[in-house]
Amino acid sequence: MEYVKLFDAEYRVMEIIWENEPLTSRELAEICLKELNWQRTTTYTMLKKLSQKGYAQNENKRVSSLISKEEVQKRESKDFVEKNFAGSLYSFIAAFTSDNTLDEEEIKKIQKLIRDSKKQ
Repeated sequence: MEYVKLFDAEYRVMEIIWENEPLTSRELAEICLKELNWQRTTTYTMLKKLSQKGYAQNENKRVSSLISKEEVQKRESKDFVEKNFAGSLYSFIAAFTSDNTLDEEEIKKIQKLIRDSKKQ
């Protein structure tokens, strides 16, 4: 399936779904009213769009995700690096760390990620 990017508002609704699934469409609308100040119709319209894009489903008024948060983050991150850094993870990390300091724990975690991801 081709990756279809989420807009910010869609991602916010997906976060609510991931945190609360499974939930009823009514529960989703109530949470969106409370957290996003959205009317029920806005929530239902957004849910329909997410269903059409293949991110969520609403069957028998039960809402659940069709794709994990981790998978979306992976795809979004890859798209961001590709678009803004010509696909170079090194360039992204260099830009990120130029104005940010990492503590020892973060450095150790990143080093472990690098060791674990080395091509065999």
